[in-house]
Amino acid sequence: MTLQLPLEERVTNLEDLMAQLMRTTIQTSRNVNQLSQEMREFKDEMREFKDEMREFKDEMREFKDEMGEFKDESRRIQQNFNKQLGELSNKMGTLVEDLVAPSIGRVLRTVIGCPDDRIQASAIRVKKTNPANGQQREFDAIAVCGEYLFINETKSRLRPEDVTAFVQRLPEARGYFPEYGAYKLIGGVASLYVDESVVRFGERLGLIVMGFGEEAMDVLNSPEFQPQTF
Repeated sequence: MTLQLPLEERVTNLEDLMAQLMRTTIQTSRNVNQLSQEMREFKDEMREFKDEMREFKDEMREFKDEMGEFKDESRRIQQNFNKQLGELSNKMGTLVEDLVAPSIGRVLRTVIGCPDDRIQASAIRVKKTNPANGQQREFDAIAVCGEYLFINETKSRLRPEDVTAFVQRLPEARGYFPEYGAYKLIGGVASLYVDESVVRFGERLGLIVMGFGEEAMDVLNSPEFQPQTF
């Protein structure tokens, strides 16, 4: 037997259901509207963020350009200073002290891969006596790095005959440094300005050739150059 609610009660229940559905619909609509508003605000914030990022990137690009210009200007100032210092040192006879000696560590690192922290000794205007014959000789600059003894001769004006004379005397230098008898002897010549023909000539004789460059005195030899041992 099926029980049936009175019509009036059923209508009341239906009205309650409709009212509840209406409230749910209104609440859902409000939620959707709120979500839509929040999405619009989020999109606006993202748009503002993108604009700020674009401005930041533009500022960073400008900063990098300014830094690049600053570095270029600093490099030009340093090169000009080195040039003036070199010309003054050349006139005063202090080219070895002012430009050559401070560059030897970097030069040896470039040519023979010797790190600066492995330079055991370095000196300029070295006066030595050959214990075998008592003769004295002065060397412009020397450096000991790893298994190498490096001897430099610096000229205010480097000519081919200067290079030839240095190469001829270089083997005799061993007699002045008996304490480095087991070391490999390599030589280098330096001048403020070196003609390209003199660079090639010195390289053919196995010498490191140094001249004025971006970092005080630079190696002028070709990249594949290997110094001769004497």
